[in-house]
Amino acid sequence: MTDLPLEGIVVLEFCQYLSGPSAALRLADLGARVIKIEKPGVGDAGRKLAIKNLWVDDDSLLYHTINRNKESFAADLKNAGDLGYIKQLIGKADVLIHNFRPGVMDRAGLGYAAVQAINPRIIYAEISGYGKEGPWKDLPGQDLLLQSITGLAYTTGNGSSAPVPFGIAIGDILAGSQLVQGILAALIRRQKTKTGALIEISLMESLLDFQFELLTTYFANGQQPQRSDINNGHPLLNAPYGLYQTKNGHIALAMMEIPALAAAIDCPALQDASKEYAFSERDRVKQVLADHLVKQSSAYWIERLHENGLWAMEVLDWENMMTQEAYRSLQMEQALTIPGGKIVTTRCPIRLNGKRLFSDRPAPALGNANKTLLAELNK
Repeated sequence: MTDLPLEGIVVLEFCQYLSGPSAALRLADLGARVIKIEKPGVGDAGRKLAIKNLWVDDDSLLYHTINRNKESFAADLKNAGDLGYIKQLIGKADVLIHNFRPGVMDRAGLGYAAVQAINPRIIYAEISGYGKEGPWKDLPGQDLLLQSITGLAYTTGNGSSAPVPFGIAIGDILAGSQLVQGILAALIRRQKTKTGALIEISLMESLLDFQFELLTTYFANGQQPQRSDINNGHPLLNAPYGLYQTKNGHIALAMMEIPALAAAIDCPALQDASKEYAFSERDRVKQVLADHLVKQSSAYWIERLHENGLWAMEVLDWENMMTQEAYRSLQMEQALTIPGGKIVTTRCPIRLNGKRLFSDRPAPALGNANKTLLAELNK
């Protein structure tokens, strides 16, 4: 797609693993030129972060999915000559992103004050684990660790079970997304005022913000939210909210009045249950539903629930989801062209003027843009 909104914007990405690279990826999808600064011979540590030993050439599949549509400039920040090139690139850039621990970029001579002195209009955006202050600031900002210390793991799973983390790196993805929001806001302000900005995000703050509903309740009453012991779906919501086993799978039940649900599924034991009862006897109501719903198939229950306008869906794995016309109609898959084949991954979820954003440009080989960028700098 031509005429993307960030065409002409140059982003320097000093990032590794997931949070920072995911932010730069979204900017690239929106048209920015993203130049990934990597250590010669090694590159982004995410290049070797294999998941189930899935590799593309010498790099991990994860690296390829999160770094598509970028260029790579290999430079040693401890080498005076390479650092000089980096500073030249900074002078031409619009945005600089990094996700190193506090102090790393400062020691390299590339902290905010130093970069702003080179380019006062630059948007300097950084992601840390815990912020730049406090006793945890130098600890590793790893997603599972942040899910654990922010209480997020205690929102998932049943009340009698151990804490359960998300099955994805939710903190990394949220922080990357919020960094993009900050960058776009700063670019709009710069268009008006000609001034740059420092944008700071931490995984801890992102995950606390993610839990604003639960935390606000806790601030109000001082009580820790209680997960239901049976089919927990949300610690603040009453029955039937949760996942239920059926004869051949599982279904999800969202918010609904218990009498309406009882009528739809022909469950007389719950036909007189009030909203207050659904809160005070949440586990008892859920147990009755669990015993009832296991008697018929998922398709049987979904048909009856939808006929009555109740919020329910079947629980699908990816294989079954991909057979659904609703999934196919979204056209969320795209192929990346690589030497000797292709990789199928997801596209940018944003549509612009009704058009989906596809790109078949793969992640860069380490240092693939050195020759081109050095020629541009020497003009």
